[in-house]
Amino acid sequence: MSVDIVCIGEPLAEFNATRGEGAYLFGFGGDTSNAAIAAARQGARVGYVTALGDDDAGRAFLSLWAREGVDATSVRIDPDASTGIYFVAHGATGHVFSYLRKGSAASRLTTRDIPGGLIRAAKALHVSGISQAISISACDAVFAAIEQARRAGVLVSYDSNLRLKLWPLARARAIIHAAMAMCDIARPGLEDATELTGLRDPDAIADFYLRLGARIVALTLGREGVLVATAQERRRLSSIAVDLVDATGAGDCFDGAFIAEYLSTCDPFVAGRYAAIAAALSTRGFGAVAPIPRRAEVEAAMKQPLSRTGQGPRIA
Repeated sequence: MSVDIVCIGEPLAEFNATRGEGAYLFGFGGDTSNAAIAAARQGARVGYVTALGDDDAGRAFLSLWAREGVDATSVRIDPDASTGIYFVAHGATGHVFSYLRKGSAASRLTTRDIPGGLIRAAKALHVSGISQAISISACDAVFAAIEQARRAGVLVSYDSNLRLKLWPLARARAIIHAAMAMCDIARPGLEDATELTGLRDPDAIADFYLRLGARIVALTLGREGVLVATAQERRRLSSIAVDLVDATGAGDCFDGAFIAEYLSTCDPFVAGRYAAIAAALSTRGFGAVAPIPRRAEVEAAMKQPLSRTGQGPRIA
């Protein structure tokens, strides 16, 4: 099966504290898996590449991807490792994550797991800093996938998704920027970019990633929306106001919606506004996956007035 978008990374079983201490809602997470589902819900054909444990969480992911129409033929089952898990708590400063992922099946990905034929036949590859931070072998596998995509003229999208619990800043900066230099769409969040570049001004950050080699920078600005920049033009795009419940995975939803819409329109600014609205809609319920909107919802919401600056939900 050929697909439009190939995503590579680590899926994580999610336990979201929705009803107070000790009460958790089971769901699904993992940044690139969330992005894959978001893209599929916008109508794109998507394939996912990872390894899962031979466990209940792994089987639940296979069922999820089957329901969502995400091709999982390149997913390997590792009988000697488990599927990763994370917990989401909610506080005054937003959501807080705790992880049980050391030695996970996905962290044992190697270059041998990269399906060259699937990538070469696709239109876009999407990976992230987390995809590379989980292990040295996974880091090498992502670089191999990027190189195969570039040789085939396949669009490469990269979300920095900086997680300093997984690796030190110096290594993260070196690896992420090496990968960003090979990408077409650079997808940093403002907080990540400030840590990685030492810059605070969004336009300066956009210039930094354009100079690295990206053709498009989509810098999410939290409640301020998104700055989309190319070498020729840049625009700040707002989203819509929603009743925020849980922002877990909003940035991942942005990624999937942006790539799907960009492949459809070839217009990064149209894709930026579309993705910002999709991400806002994804914050109206608990969990990273369940609230991700489908295309009809996003298109209906696009007819609403844009929110005033600073009034939308936070998109990482």
